[in-house]
Amino acid sequence: MLNGFATQNVYSADLDAAAAWYADVLGIEPYFRRPGYVEFRVGPYEHEFGIIDAAWRPDTAPAAPGGPILYWQVDDVAAVNAALLERGATEFQPVTVRGEGFVTASVVDPFGNLLGVMENVHFAGVRERLGA
Repeated sequence: MLNGFATQNVYSADLDAAAAWYADVLGIEPYFRRPGYVEFRVGPYEHEFGIIDAAWRPDTAPAAPGGPILYWQVDDVAAVNAALLERGATEFQPVTVRGEGFVTASVVDPFGNLLGVMENVHFAGVRERLGA
């Protein structure tokens, strides 16, 4: 029924600043822009990451960060977490070892969205098998 993640969307009241911040974090520019929305394609699977103008946030959306955290695969959680904090993110969950081959951390980006990072032995294995 569910085939995998297609797009993650976050909101920002300052779309241009958010696009610039994520371009710096991701090391790429958005591939798609339209008024009120920018989108990046990230990694070997070209996962889509979109930023929506906060004016379009549903009235029922929570005002404070919370809810599910999507974790981005990284090679070094501690280093990436430190780099995100240096860029103005704030700590949500510290670097935590979850088990052998699994380390997580999460931050709140400067625009109020949760951003998780993870060392994940399973993802690394898939990436290796695909030569990505």
